[in-house]
Amino acid sequence: MGLCCGYYAQKEGWQVTILESGDENRSGCSFGNAGMVVPSHMVPLAAPGMLGLGVRMMFNRRSPFAIKPRITAELLQWSYNFMKAATAEHVQRVAPLLRDLNLSSREAYLELEDELGPVFNLTQRGLIMLCKTEKMLDEEEKTADLARGLGVPAQVLDSAALNELDPGITMDVCGGIYFPRDCHLSPDKFVAAITRRFKELGGVVALNAEVVDWRHRGNCITAVATAEGEYEGDEFVLSAGAWSSLVASKLGLRIPMQAGKGYSITLSNAPQMPEICSILMEARVAVTPMGDNLRFGGTMEIAGLDQSVSRERVRGIIESIPSYFPAFESSLFRGKPVWSGLRPCSPDGIPYIGRFNSFNNLICATGHAMMGLSLAPVTGRIVANLLQGAVPSFDMQALSPNRYQPVK
Repeated sequence: MGLCCGYYAQKEGWQVTILESGDENRSGCSFGNAGMVVPSHMVPLAAPGMLGLGVRMMFNRRSPFAIKPRITAELLQWSYNFMKAATAEHVQRVAPLLRDLNLSSREAYLELEDELGPVFNLTQRGLIMLCKTEKMLDEEEKTADLARGLGVPAQVLDSAALNELDPGITMDVCGGIYFPRDCHLSPDKFVAAITRRFKELGGVVALNAEVVDWRHRGNCITAVATAEGEYEGDEFVLSAGAWSSLVASKLGLRIPMQAGKGYSITLSNAPQMPEICSILMEARVAVTPMGDNLRFGGTMEIAGLDQSVSRERVRGIIESIPSYFPAFESSLFRGKPVWSGLRPCSPDGIPYIGRFNSFNNLICATGHAMMGLSLAPVTGRIVANLLQGAVPSFDMQALSPNRYQPVK
C-alpha cells in the first residue's frame, strides 16, 4: 500500500520518502499473502453472520476464523462497530464501491505490467470458489447472483466442468463458482519490481525508520520523528498497515483497527500445478500458483499485534487440502516454513482512504483487510489525486478516515 502510494505520487512530481519500520529482510503482509486481485470480492468482512461465526469457532484451535478472547477497550469498541455494520443493508450499500475499486485496480495492474515488465507473474485466468458440499455451493450461488447483478461475470460450474476448466489438478468437489475477471500474481516479485521503479523515479526508501512521534503546528504536520531521526515534509500519508491506529493515536486520531492474522505455506515441489487460483470454501484456504511455486494461505485470527505462529491453525490449513486436492498428502508440507502476517481490518470492512479533518496535510491509506494487494494500485492513484487537489471518482465519504472520529 505504501509503495503504491509513493510510486503514483512520485510519478505526479512529488519527492517521496517512504519510511519503513523494518530492514531489508522484512517479510510482512506484502510478501507472503495469496497474491489475488479480486473483483469478485464485493462483500466486506463486516457481513451478516460473520461475528457469530467467529464466536462459534473461538474454541476450535484449527478453525479458519477466530477472535482471541481478551478484554480491551479497543477490541470491544471494534466488535461493537463490527456488529453495527454487519447487515445486509451495509453489504448492498458498499458492494458497488468495492466492485469499482477492485476493477480499477485490476486495470492498473495491467498498466503496471506494461511499465514494469512481465516480472511478477500476473495471470489473468480468474478465480474458482471450490465447494465440497451442496450447502456451500448454494450459499456461493447467492454471491454469484450479487456479482452478476453488479456486472461482474460469474459462472456456476459442476465438478466435471471444473476439471475441464483446469485439468492440471485433480479436484474432489461438488462444484464451484468461477469468476473469470479475477487475477493472481507473486506479491514478493511485485514488491521488488515496484520498489525498483519507485527508486528509478527518484523515490527514497528509508529502512529501520519506525515512526515514534509527530511534529505539528496547529492542524499542519511539519515532520515525523523516527528511530533514525526526523523527516520533514509538505504532505504526509499514513499507511502503516495493522499498526496504523497506533501511529494515528500519537496525533489523537482514532481509526479503529484490529490485526487479522493469516498464515501461508509455499510448496516448490507440488505434485500437481493448477493454472487458476482458488479458494477452498469450507476450509477458507486460498490456493495460488506463483511461477513454479504453489502457495496455500488461510485463517483470519483477530489476536492483536501478535505474529507468532499457531501450529494448530496451520495444521487446520494443511489437513483440509487433501479433501479438495487428493494428490496432495499432508506429508508434503512437513518441515516447510510457515509465514504469518497481520492484515489491517476496519470494523465495517471498508478501507480508510482520504484526508483527516483534524490535519490539512495528512492522508490515510490503510484498513484494506484481505484486499490489500488487490486494492493497492487504485489506493495509490486516489492518494496521488488527493495530493494534486483532484477529486477522485469514488465514494470518498464511505472511505473517509473521519467516520469514527469523535464528534467535537
